[in-house]
Amino acid sequence: MSNEVRPQEELIALPAPKTIGDALAAAAAQPPEPVAVAAVEPPPAEPAPKKRVRMPRATEAKGRAIVITSGKGGVGKTTVTANLGAALADAGKRVVVFDADVGLRNLDVVMGLENRVRMHALDVIEERCELDEALVRDRVRRSLLLLPAAQNRDKDEIEPEDMTDLVSELTEQFDFVLIDCPAGIEQGFRNAVVGAQEAIIVTTPEVSAVRDADRVAGLLPNDMPARLIINRLRPALVKKGTMMSVDDVLEVLRLELVGVIPDDREVIVATNRGNPVVDMPGSATGQALRRIAARLLGENVPIPDLTQRKDWFSNVLSKLNFSRADAKG
Repeated sequence: MSNEVRPQEELIALPAPKTIGDALAAAAAQPPEPVAVAAVEPPPAEPAPKKRVRMPRATEAKGRAIVITSGKGGVGKTTVTANLGAALADAGKRVVVFDADVGLRNLDVVMGLENRVRMHALDVIEERCELDEALVRDRVRRSLLLLPAAQNRDKDEIEPEDMTDLVSELTEQFDFVLIDCPAGIEQGFRNAVVGAQEAIIVTTPEVSAVRDADRVAGLLPNDMPARLIINRLRPALVKKGTMMSVDDVLEVLRLELVGVIPDDREVIVATNRGNPVVDMPGSATGQALRRIAARLLGENVPIPDLTQRKDWFSNVLSKLNFSRADAKG
């Protein structure tokens, strides 16, 4: 057995055991590992309320927008609107009659078009349809169209800016835009007037109707020309002094007179049937409405004195020596 002494084997240096403090310090020195976080989807946003998109306004109006108003209801304003539209269309003009009486539309009934109405003006304003889809063509006259009002909505749902834009768009397509204004002087009246360029005030020769017409005339914009139609005049009652005369009405209102329409019982029959009065042969009312349309077109048509009509016939008959006794014989 050898007595040789082998060199001492090298010992492997092991790290000294760490204390708890060292472990914590080392852990703090290491960058934290990324922690996977589950993506949280944001709650769905509530749908924004639909906003009315303004229609582009025309830079220059081509047609004439005329509001036909009265103040007092029941003076024949809607009938005048429908028949003036028919007479202007017969004169070769492209005409739209616009029912601005939201909630109480009647213009479609007077024109006999109630069964053809599918959309209305508010549908156009709120972009549920195009303007052409809401327009209803007259049964006889191809150049006469109706823009009906909404029957189950409220007048306050239309903003004046919407009305102005809609009328502006109509004047780009039509020669005449006749706006049938609701009775009264509330929001419906203001909406109907705001887009118009001219006004026609319809009254009957009654104190209450004339007073309301005077009130409406004072509410129109100062730069809006206004003219007057006296409707349902009864010459016999004027002669008796039981009805205001044309001069009496003009003395109160002091407006330019564009026409006088005599009272005619046949108007009620024609209106109930949806037929224009201007189509009734021999109707004095229809003839008066056609003369008014001619004046709107710039023609110099005199306004006859209806109170002298009976005397004129009497003079003619006396010159012919015609009497009832001769007729019986």
